[in-house]
Amino acid sequence: MAYDTLLSATSRHTLTVTLHRPSRRNALDDTMLGELHAALDAAEGSEDCRLLVLRGAGGVFCAGMDLEDAAHEIALRSASGRARFFQLLRRFTMSSCVVVAIVDGRADGGGVGLAAACDFVFASECARFALPEALWGLVPSSVLPFLVRRTGPRLAYAMMLSTLPVDAHKAEQVGLVDAVAEDPEPLLHKLASRVTRIDPATIAAAKRSFARLAPIGDDIEAAAMSELDELLGSPLVKRAITRLLGPRRSLPWEP
Repeated sequence: MAYDTLLSATSRHTLTVTLHRPSRRNALDDTMLGELHAALDAAEGSEDCRLLVLRGAGGVFCAGMDLEDAAHEIALRSASGRARFFQLLRRFTMSSCVVVAIVDGRADGGGVGLAAACDFVFASECARFALPEALWGLVPSSVLPFLVRRTGPRLAYAMMLSTLPVDAHKAEQVGLVDAVAEDPEPLLHKLASRVTRIDPATIAAAKRSFARLAPIGDDIEAAAMSELDELLGSPLVKRAITRLLGPRRSLPWEP
């Protein structure tokens, strides 16, 4: 299948999807979210596929939400993109495929959410993870449930309030990353050698069993969407986005 914002490759029991908007640091827009859903559909619809692997092009994993797309949603009073993002993360946690993130470079905001919702995260030495949303007047409401599920509350709380990046080794210590390597490929191959022996129905059953211990239900999704709707409509956030999208493209941490 051809995509506009993704590159895809199939190899044995694996579908590899590369986020490919290098000029936007692989930021998530509505098109990419739709294509990620479609890629997951393709993986789950294949009798042979056991792993869905996510990567980022150009030395960046994912810069999170595309603020130009967010500004468009605000103008239209639409929340479709935010809802599709949360639903994608929930699908990762319940999929009959094992979902793996290979993080090389930065993962910011929603990029952290993508990684946190995956079943396994392998990182290169240069991987960095950050939640900069507070600098825009936002809260990473869609990311937090999946990050807390993976690491516990303390790291998520510190990342949210400090906005400071966490390096790959710190992320490994707290459970956001499963393993760090200069080249994560051998880690992926070792995992694939085991996962390909497991039936998709068993993978899905295992995920359902874990989800009962750490549920992310409709109530959590509704609360996250409500909070984001309120914040994105605030004058503070509108001014911050206008500054970024204006002629100077000023970032919120700049004077």
